[in-house]
Amino acid sequence: MKIKSIYIGGWFQRTMLQLSEIYDFLRDGSSQTNLDKDKLLGLRDNLRIESIEYGVASEEFVAFTTEEHIKVKLFEDGLITVSSNQVSEPTMFADIERVRGYYEERLSPAINYLFSLGAPVFKELASVESIYPYFIVCDNASSDNISDLLAKTERQKYFEFDGKNYNVLRGDKYYFINNKKATLANIERYIEEQVFIREFKGQLHRYLNLHRSIWSKIDAIKKQSYVNEDEVLSSISDLDRYEKTALLVEGRLKQMAPYVGIREAGMKDDQELTEFLAISGYRYSALEAALDYMQSLWHTTRRYAESAQRLMLRVEQERLVSTCRSILLILTLLAIVSILGLVFGSTLQFSVDTIIYAAILIIVVLLGSKLLSLHHSTKRYKLLSLERKENQ
Repeated sequence: MKIKSIYIGGWFQRTMLQLSEIYDFLRDGSSQTNLDKDKLLGLRDNLRIESIEYGVASEEFVAFTTEEHIKVKLFEDGLITVSSNQVSEPTMFADIERVRGYYEERLSPAINYLFSLGAPVFKELASVESIYPYFIVCDNASSDNISDLLAKTERQKYFEFDGKNYNVLRGDKYYFINNKKATLANIERYIEEQVFIREFKGQLHRYLNLHRSIWSKIDAIKKQSYVNEDEVLSSISDLDRYEKTALLVEGRLKQMAPYVGIREAGMKDDQELTEFLAISGYRYSALEAALDYMQSLWHTTRRYAESAQRLMLRVEQERLVSTCRSILLILTLLAIVSILGLVFGSTLQFSVDTIIYAAILIIVVLLGSKLLSLHHSTKRYKLLSLERKENQ
């Protein structure tokens, strides 16, 4: 049995505009944005590019090979595949690690920096670690050969397909593709679509988990019976962040919508990929349904955050009104005291008594302000009654 090549990949939605920027960067380390030119050149040199091309298949793409015989292909919709044909069965795991290291430690930092300006990555998703499927392509291997490879990498078989041109045996992280008589281009198209479907689904799953996290935090804020001043201000800040995150996610989901149809149309137009459609054709409609569900879910999440914001702003408004009334009461009392002093003390003259009187007024004002501040920092505002008003 001969292992021909290994592939890994990822996907994050982009357009032909970003692809042109990627090509400029890969060609000579340039960018039209206000990024550090020296850092761009350093990241580009670190890729150790040997040759580069700009091509068109069903989509526009940029492909380059490296001095380490690694091939990278970047498509206009954001799909990326990284592969190597310098692989053998005895060194398979080391070869996989070499390709993975190039993807995660050299290519990804370069692409991330190139697109570091603009809408940010969500704080809640910044630490998410991606798990890439590894595709192992073999030539005319027996079923026992493939089963042996699976046993070395996975404990469980998830899926198996026996086709006319190639077989597919899939575990959790590894796909074994046994090529019978398919072209390399056909195999690569199959791998590209598998990466796209898996990454698309993975993004939706991460957005689902993020929704659960944010919803529970909003829920915890709204379900409080009483809140004090610090809790109100902290909650307003948190809710503002949740709303912005929801807006960004809604925007990302809208960006994802066109890609399913484009990818599906490209597959159906290619007669050589009928086997792929037999394996995964139904997944496109499933992805569209999941995307529609996720868009609705995040629209509801944003509305829930807005509702909680309005509730907290009502509490903040009540706090400010209460503070103003208390200050007005103190000023009124001081004014009354001053008037009484003038009426009963005849003409107020500059003397030691006047200085003492002014000092007493200042102390009273400071003490009153301190007590007022202490009162409002410990005062707890009832949320349930305000929420009933909000819903009326």
